[in-house]
Amino acid sequence: MAPAMHLAFIALFLTGATAYTNHTVGGKSGWLFDPNTNTSSADYASWTANQTFDLGDYLIFNTNTNQTVILTYNETTFRSCSVDNSSDSDTFNYGQGSQQFGQPLTVAVPLTIEGPNYFFSDASDGIQCENGLAFGINVTHGAGLPPYLSQPPPPPYVDPPSNADGSVTPTVTNVPSGAGLGGDANVRWAVCYALTLCGIFGLF
Repeated sequence: MAPAMHLAFIALFLTGATAYTNHTVGGKSGWLFDPNTNTSSADYASWTANQTFDLGDYLIFNTNTNQTVILTYNETTFRSCSVDNSSDSDTFNYGQGSQQFGQPLTVAVPLTIEGPNYFFSDASDGIQCENGLAFGINVTHGAGLPPYLSQPPPPPYVDPPSNADGSVTPTVTNVPSGAGLGGDANVRWAVCYALTLCGIFGLF
């Protein structure tokens, strides 16, 4: 296999291994709200219409502490513009580290659930949401979740069983495929794998 073909194969393999997108919400306008005019900084419905959202992508909210970033999978919660009756299992509040108003904030939200995902700001008792600081998207499977977003939590500790003589038989834990690989490690693995394949093909 010629060197050019080797490079093309590696590029194709790495593109498939890292085919995820960071979407800057609202583009240059960001995720902001003007309380003087009760308007949001962008038309988020128009912005989402030009995007494709897949599992493993990130939404990047360039905002400040005058707004909130709420993710919910519950359409009723979204329509109400409030988290008052939401569940901890379907609604998440991002970026609440600072209590000072007007402080710049960047919030990165991974897309980990396929199907409808809803985002809104519940600040100002829902007024921001009611006046445009809200949008819904449909997340498709795409390349699927990367390992660093799909790892299950560690299993609960269980005492190992005892043998008849009182000695302990160690338990065996099944480690899921790809466990512990972060983004950089996954890419390094992909490069090694691609180079190995290229070396094999180079023999023919």
